[in-house]
Amino acid sequence: MKKLFLFFYLSVVSIAAFAAEQFVIFTPAGNHFPLVANGVPCPIYIDSSEDKGVMIAAGNLQQDILQVCGKKPELLTSTSSKRCIIAGTYGTPFIKKLMSAGKIDKKELDGKNEKYILQVIANPCEGIDEAVVIIGSDRRGTIYGIYELSEQMGVSPWYWWADVPVMKQANVYIKPGQYSDGEPAVTYRGIFLNDEAPCLTRWVKHTYGTNYGDHRFYARVCELILRLKGNFLWPAMWSWAFYADDPQNSKTASEMGVIIGTSHHEPMARNHQEWSRKRKEYGAWDYTTNQKVIDQFFREGIERMQGTEDIVTIGMRGDGDAAMSKSTNVKLLENVVKNQRKIIEEVTKRPAKETPQVWALYKEVLDYYDKGMRVPDDVIMLLCDDNWGNVCRLPNAKERKHPGGWGMYYHVDYVGAPRNSKWLNVTPIQNMWEQLQLTYDYGVEKLWILNVGDLKPMEYPITLFMDMAWNPKQFNVSNLLDHPRRFCAQQFGEDQADEAMRILNLYSKYNGRVTGEMLDRNTYNLETGEWKQVSDEYLKLEAEALRQYISLKPEYKDAYKQLILFPVQAMANLYEMYYAQAMNHKLYKENNPQANEWADKVEQAFARDKALSDDYNNIMSGGKWKNMMIQKHIGYTSWNDNFPADTLPKIYRIENPEKAVGGYVFTGQDGYIAIEAEHYYSAKAAPDTEWTVIPYMGRTLSGMALMPYTQPTDGASISYKIKLPKGIDKVTVHVIVKSTLAFHDRKGHEYSIGFEGGKDQTINFNHNLNELPENVYSIYYPTVARRIVEKKAKLNVPNTSDGMQTITFKPLDPGIVLEKLVVDYGGYKKSYLFMNESKSKRESR
Repeated sequence: MKKLFLFFYLSVVSIAAFAAEQFVIFTPAGNHFPLVANGVPCPIYIDSSEDKGVMIAAGNLQQDILQVCGKKPELLTSTSSKRCIIAGTYGTPFIKKLMSAGKIDKKELDGKNEKYILQVIANPCEGIDEAVVIIGSDRRGTIYGIYELSEQMGVSPWYWWADVPVMKQANVYIKPGQYSDGEPAVTYRGIFLNDEAPCLTRWVKHTYGTNYGDHRFYARVCELILRLKGNFLWPAMWSWAFYADDPQNSKTASEMGVIIGTSHHEPMARNHQEWSRKRKEYGAWDYTTNQKVIDQFFREGIERMQGTEDIVTIGMRGDGDAAMSKSTNVKLLENVVKNQRKIIEEVTKRPAKETPQVWALYKEVLDYYDKGMRVPDDVIMLLCDDNWGNVCRLPNAKERKHPGGWGMYYHVDYVGAPRNSKWLNVTPIQNMWEQLQLTYDYGVEKLWILNVGDLKPMEYPITLFMDMAWNPKQFNVSNLLDHPRRFCAQQFGEDQADEAMRILNLYSKYNGRVTGEMLDRNTYNLETGEWKQVSDEYLKLEAEALRQYISLKPEYKDAYKQLILFPVQAMANLYEMYYAQAMNHKLYKENNPQANEWADKVEQAFARDKALSDDYNNIMSGGKWKNMMIQKHIGYTSWNDNFPADTLPKIYRIENPEKAVGGYVFTGQDGYIAIEAEHYYSAKAAPDTEWTVIPYMGRTLSGMALMPYTQPTDGASISYKIKLPKGIDKVTVHVIVKSTLAFHDRKGHEYSIGFEGGKDQTINFNHNLNELPENVYSIYYPTVARRIVEKKAKLNVPNTSDGMQTITFKPLDPGIVLEKLVVDYGGYKKSYLFMNESKSKRESR
């Protein structure tokens, strides 16, 4: 009992450590503050002097409470309510009054970064008897406190972006005490929308009617970032220009409290598209030949971003995210940075160090650093991973003293060699945790930015990244899986959390083995059974995800499909397709007519891939995410292939397959040879009969029967060719036939089995399959219930020069169905399925 209590205690503590302690409950208790009582919410008071971002968050809190209890709380303009919610920022006149009255200890917030405190206070000010007070050390601290309240009431940060439902509550109470998340470990924490074509761009076009992300779209993105306690964004840049496309974009982000930067190759608050669209007018993106025009381009970017918190990317790369030059021209890049800093000072009329700047040491730019180039002390040094989640470089003890601090540019999406990774989340949870805690341990704590591609379907890795950026030390190997469990509980309910977490963890692990874009028929070993193993693992996981999906309440199904079911089904289907292709190619080379069945499976899986994506785009969530899942992923041979659409993998078919039968030759291995009945070497039918394959008959592959059963079996036989090791002179042959009863001759039906050149052995296999007292319970019922009869024949092996032997089965009565033969020469182990079939090849006959 003590162990059980300890486990429960540690689980609660570890989960609570991922966020502020739980202060919201839904049943009345003692002196708890009634935020919502019998469906009626308290009003919200925000002082008129408060920051616009806090006002926006308060408006969202109104909507959140409406979702929870069905009634929208009033937004007060004066302190005239018995009970209310108060939100404000340290330093504003109203909060100063609260602090001067001794209601809040200013030491909790003074000099802190993005910290909030939340507590219930009696008589906080004149006109209010009691209030839930949320105070931030700065505007984002206040915003985070507001969204923490929403989250604890049951509004997921992903309520809109993943259609997570909000559970209705008639009562919401706040526990006494003071609550906080503390300060973030990493100063700037954000995401990079990248590689956004075709999915995100076409979704935006369908949803907003624009060819670019406008302020409506970016307001949704910024809200998500803030609900995840982030503060930073690199906007999409393939075909969009954040600052130029919609002048309201920058204003919207700035007002909401999100800091904008530009990506690693877009210096001076300018988007690459702004240059691309006017390349004929501007000339070459070459600082050695076109400095005057480029400097003016830079100047306009700094002029435009004035009045925001935006971080300026400095330095320069080549045109379109390429290297600036073949050689590492340190002097040139030093001159670029020097002139950029001069422009910043001239435009802002302040020292350059007062404008936050970042230098991205991405790919070849790191060579400049290694060759001695340095930037001023105030600049953030942005390191990167290898685009696949492995950190390339970390600062040594001396470098960690750089005053501007260090950052990390990390990827869960990538366009580049060896293949693009854009389609699905392929980041194992453990990999991200291990590399990010390494990053933090080495003093990289100024800026973390995550390349998230189209944003969807990277919901979980985004959440993990943001939570680690807030407090990397909250995770360890013992409690790491509590994080996906908490995520799943938030999205699907506490009762579904354990199973959803297990599936999420496994699909992240399985997907991390190889991306969908890199997977092909040669990835896994077919001969060893590896291909079947991994394909079966996915199929099992899909079955488990489907089982959970049908158990969900209807309102959770769209969210579950987005976050769990679709990525599992899509990758399971892809594995099944490439496994089928591998089997098709193998069997075709062997002239095995079953190659055609596997070709059918390839075509079926390819069609299902499209059907799954169509459902995601057009059916799920009422078509809300149309075009978000149109990323091509079948047909890559190189990362920059320009094929127009997913391409059916190459398959082969055998013409006139009914003629391409027989010819199998089996080789002994591990002391036995297991043979499926239809994989014979040669067959001879009796007059007016034919040997017929009965697909799916029996425990494994099929059965072979001489049909029709009304004809005599005289002279019929079916032979199997095997190669035994030298020195084998005796074997035991296990003959597995269907449990046919003695309908033709009540004394029983017989067959013979024997080696060519040796003596046949005749076996009556069903003489005792009857209801006589001595048979009915001991033999008859147990046998027919298992549907097969296994008999053993001990045979002498004739001498041959090459070890090749032919073993022949002859039906001596009608209605006998042969399912399998196992030739045991010392290695057979009792098996319900009579062991896996042995290795074979087909000979032309």
